[in-house]
Amino acid sequence: MSEYVKIFDTTLRDGEQSPGASMNREEKLRLAHKLAQLGVDIMEVGFPAASPGDFEAVKLIAQQVQGPVICGLARTRSADIHRAWEAVQYAQNPRIHVFVASSDIHLQYKLRISREQMLEQVKSGVSLARSLCADVQFSAEDASRTDPDFLCQVVELALKHGATTINIPDTVGYAMPQEFYKLIKYIRQQVPQVAQATISVHCHDDLGLAVANSLAGVQAGARQAEVCMNGIGERAGNASLEEIVMAIATRGKELGLVTGINRAEIVPTSRLVTMITGLPVQPNKAIVGANAFAHESGIHVDGVLKQPLTYEIMTPAEVGLTTNWLVLGKHSGRAGLKSRLMEMGYEFGEEDFERLFTAFKVLADKKKEVFNEDLEALIADEILRIPSRWRLEYLNIVSGTVTVPTATVKISDNGQVMQDFGSGVGPVDAVYNTIVKITGSQARLLRFGIASVTGGLDAQGEVTVRLGQDELEVLGKGSDPDILVAAAKAYLNGLNRLEYLKANPRPVPNGD
Repeated sequence: MSEYVKIFDTTLRDGEQSPGASMNREEKLRLAHKLAQLGVDIMEVGFPAASPGDFEAVKLIAQQVQGPVICGLARTRSADIHRAWEAVQYAQNPRIHVFVASSDIHLQYKLRISREQMLEQVKSGVSLARSLCADVQFSAEDASRTDPDFLCQVVELALKHGATTINIPDTVGYAMPQEFYKLIKYIRQQVPQVAQATISVHCHDDLGLAVANSLAGVQAGARQAEVCMNGIGERAGNASLEEIVMAIATRGKELGLVTGINRAEIVPTSRLVTMITGLPVQPNKAIVGANAFAHESGIHVDGVLKQPLTYEIMTPAEVGLTTNWLVLGKHSGRAGLKSRLMEMGYEFGEEDFERLFTAFKVLADKKKEVFNEDLEALIADEILRIPSRWRLEYLNIVSGTVTVPTATVKISDNGQVMQDFGSGVGPVDAVYNTIVKITGSQARLLRFGIASVTGGLDAQGEVTVRLGQDELEVLGKGSDPDILVAAAKAYLNGLNRLEYLKANPRPVPNGD
């Protein structure tokens, strides 16, 4: 009989630490509902002590999202632990996740404490958390670079004082799969009482081994895998939810493992994460990339047509990739749009739906056919956007091979309309120079990218920009059949995100 592996999703906490991937409270709540629909066992939704905004987001999710365990992160400090409990206590199934670094390099250079002092923090932190909450997870940060015997001592102490889950992180993505397998085995052998708890693994992808190390960990006896959707996360990212889940699903017989994930929700959840964070998925990304089920080689195509199993070890439908191309047109009404959105897994209140319907009608007048991907781009623009100080009202561009590109831009600034014009070396440069004149922004354009939302000459263009100001970096996205309008929307979206982050500082990167 296969053994169950819990999926601990940290997209809303560790995933948000990806540069530019900040989310506001409403975005976090929408994604939390989607993760619940996906079937994750535990979701780590934030670090409540880090900021008032993070506290409110964790509390809101705890109050409104049913099903999964709702987890809040805390250092071993008393104030952190109490703050975490204040936020997660409303959940149907709350958990406090307490962490402290255990490797000598972290103890000496980051925390500047001895091993004995670290053990005291484990004792006091775990004990306090357990006095508040019956479900306590303890993480030994940088466990893969910790002396194994000292790590066993740490694990034993955490268990003694009430930890119900023990997390063994590969914090900097340093481990090799065989090393990580041996480490989990060693802990199980040296600390037999760990059998009464759940061993968890949390692996980063600095060497591209996060998924391999996580799978090695569960093969060695861990029964919780910590993951992020699309593999996002700090630096090179975290172990990818979709890759671990589908590896277990596809090779479940050999591994002797199962998960409770609703696999048909994988692609829709992946797209929602992309829409909210602005972080694109590379085309060749396993499971959720645009090319994951694409076949070009004649031999491959011939084989797939005869028998999909020749080159597909899973079906597109299994992970929720639909082939229903045409969705709606300009004659479609509210009922048709609402029905299609529900089929795609989206439900909105009347106010949001009406705003989306208005935008849909505008798009349908420009495009003959409106596809699922077009609707998702509209949702990103109209529903998932952060509170906007600046909004594009009007754009006119003059450009050509013998003309200096100029742009006239009209922007609403909290309802006050302002207009100006400017020039540049190209039409996008002219638009951005003019936006800077109007807004007075000091942001630097770090990256500019263009993609097509769908195929065809009338496809919507999607522009992604990365903006930087002081120590902040954000991603901005915009979509429109006119690529220059999309570029303007993306830049303004980025400026709005910068404004949001200034008012709501992100948690300092920390944790596993």
